[in-house]
Amino acid sequence: MLQLFGHPFSSYTQKALVALYETGQPFAFRWIGPDAPDGNDHGSEWLQRWPLRKFPILVDGERTVAETSVIVEYLQLAHPRPVTLLPADPLAALDVRFLDRFFDLHVMAPMQQAVDGALTRDPAKARDALDLATPKLERAYAWLETHLAERTWAAGEDFTLADCAAAPSLFYADWTHPIAEQYPCLRAYRARLLARPSFARAVEEARPFRSYFPLGAPDRD
Repeated sequence: MLQLFGHPFSSYTQKALVALYETGQPFAFRWIGPDAPDGNDHGSEWLQRWPLRKFPILVDGERTVAETSVIVEYLQLAHPRPVTLLPADPLAALDVRFLDRFFDLHVMAPMQQAVDGALTRDPAKARDALDLATPKLERAYAWLETHLAERTWAAGEDFTLADCAAAPSLFYADWTHPIAEQYPCLRAYRARLLARPSFARAVEEARPFRSYFPLGAPDRD
């Protein structure tokens, strides 16, 4: 059986989990960290397989697959299911890949920058990191507001890899720098993502760990 190594509160782990839940692909979750509910921390095996210390990773027999976008594409290639997350048309697939990169690089990355600053426990560094992240997130929000007009999902009417990336990135970004009312399309899109059963499941599985969010998890979502 496929194995996914990660932590349920990790944004990138959630991106992979959404893809797995969307497609219904059977897998075993390998928890990384001392808070594993069964006390079984798979951290040592994870580091042996991927010493760059990034998760999640997907293990399929002798193959280890790193990087969430690659994991999702690998699943579609090596373990095809009736539900697909990348369109067959190459140009349409390129649009999906662009949006996937947009959410990772222009939403997830600045959010993580602010989180990393807060994790230093140095108020000045935390403030500086948030000050750097905020205008980046604002620019991303403004672009997405226009892009999402008259779209149900990021790339159109079908839920894709881009939405797998969008769900956790917008979830935590809004905790970091709230999406203002001037972005109604983006706010509605985030709400649709939260209502999607695959992401709703990932959110519920991560709920016990909200105290880990160093900027303070809001009492919502």
